[in-house]
Amino acid sequence: MFNTQQRNGVLLYIAVDDHKFVIYGDEGINNVVSENFWETTKEAIQNQFKQGNFKQGIIDGVLKAGKELQAHFPWTTDDENELSNEISKG
Repeated sequence: MFNTQQRNGVLLYIAVDDHKFVIYGDEGINNVVSENFWETTKEAIQNQFKQGNFKQGIIDGVLKAGKELQAHFPWTTDDENELSNEISKG
């Protein structure tokens, strides 16, 4: 996650058995989002999780982070995917 050129990776980690999650952004995105962005993103996810809407919570968090990425790091035709899209169920 820390190996992207613009340091704009975002990780959403969900520990299902522990009933915990973390949303973490590398320094590139962290430096450009509003001061309360991570907290409000956490709350958006958490509100859905508390209602048992786990899928929607993940969607809400990913869309919120994606909106910020799009605003601050817009896609260009020469972009390359620098990180794996593999989902880990370890």
